[in-house]
Amino acid sequence: MGGDRVVVGAAAVHVPGIAPERLIASASEPDCGPDEAHTLLGRKGLLFKEPAVRLAMCAVHRALGLPPGRPTGPVPGAAGTAVVVSSNLGNVATVCDIVDQVRAGGLRGVSPMQAPNASSNIIASSIAIRYGFTGPNLMVCSGATGGLDAVRLGALLVRSGRAHRAIVVGAEPADEIAAGLRAAGGIPPGPPQGMAACVVLVPAEQPGPVRLHSVRRHRAPEPVPAGGLRTIRLACGTGDGPDQDLAALFGGGYGAAGVLQTALASRWLTDPATRPDGVEDSVEAVLTCGSTGDGFATARLCRDGDRT
Repeated sequence: MGGDRVVVGAAAVHVPGIAPERLIASASEPDCGPDEAHTLLGRKGLLFKEPAVRLAMCAVHRALGLPPGRPTGPVPGAAGTAVVVSSNLGNVATVCDIVDQVRAGGLRGVSPMQAPNASSNIIASSIAIRYGFTGPNLMVCSGATGGLDAVRLGALLVRSGRAHRAIVVGAEPADEIAAGLRAAGGIPPGPPQGMAACVVLVPAEQPGPVRLHSVRRHRAPEPVPAGGLRTIRLACGTGDGPDQDLAALFGGGYGAAGVLQTALASRWLTDPATRPDGVEDSVEAVLTCGSTGDGFATARLCRDGDRT
């Protein structure tokens, strides 16, 4: 997918339990966990919301630069804005809980308040409803490549004219059931309170200093070719990032990893104050994620005007 007509207009990460300077060097306050999401989002509308939904909303809220509290109406530009979310385990705890309740007492034992959370689309739909987005609404559950798959779909919606803006989000929870499924599947453990990230994709005619050059799927890992450009390389669990711990965090991000990589790379490429130790000045970023079972995806971002 060629993405030269799409730029990253804004980006945010929300990873509670991780020292903020490891991700954004200029950050000083730790991100709030899902139980404290009301401090950023306001209390109204959070009752019965999944932890992954709350984290995803925090990332969107910050990417849009909104003040604390629930929006009183659709945010500026909401009409025609698409939402694409990647999460593999976002509502798995609720699904398992409902199954247990049905086994124990039949359908009457299931609270009606739990029913919406049983839908795999709950994160994307909750974001659209809260912020008034009326464009296409998509949920991606494609395994380890999910984050970059969501970025690719968001870019496609913008490039095709289906949306004038795409809010692309990755979110994964850290509940006991999600942790057990990670362990059973050989997936690295994620951050202790879950994680989320958001990138806002817009047409190249709008302001945005980072271009999404390409996102590709492939069956096997590919070596990153050496080139003349100064390059940030972020990969899941390989140590190719600024440090091994950060690479492990990407692997632990699972379906959200690709969005986290995209958000961080876009910040680091354009704002020196955000770069943690080990991230030097660069003009492009090469992002990879995936697994043997799920396949692999690679994305390239470049600082606008610097691509050769």
